[in-house]
Amino acid sequence: MARVLIVEDNQLNMELATDLLAAAGHAVLQAATAEAGIVMARAQRPDLILMDIRLPGMPGSAAVRVLKGDAGTARIPTVALTAQAMRGDADAAREAGFDGYMSKPIDTRRFVTEIEEFLGARGEA
Repeated sequence: MARVLIVEDNQLNMELATDLLAAAGHAVLQAATAEAGIVMARAQRPDLILMDIRLPGMPGSAAVRVLKGDAGTARIPTVALTAQAMRGDADAAREAGFDGYMSKPIDTRRFVTEIEEFLGARGEA
């Protein structure tokens, strides 16, 4: 079981991702803003962070730079979970500091498998 922090301001997206991960046996932490996500990541040290790029206030791309610049959170894999799904968006997310990229809407048939691949690639699953 892994602890996954979801940083998402859309309640329906938050509920869907939470339900899918919880059903697979993972513990889920939730934050609705980038700032709250940073605080939670520092305090809880999750195994993986899923972060929307477009968040109210601070964007996810700025938050990931904060997390990667902090010795306590720099090693936590952080995946962009975003509706931005145009050509080049995955590369832009990685350039911003994200370790991975997943597009929304969430594909419920593949979501948990993809998350577990991110976790497994880092020895966390």
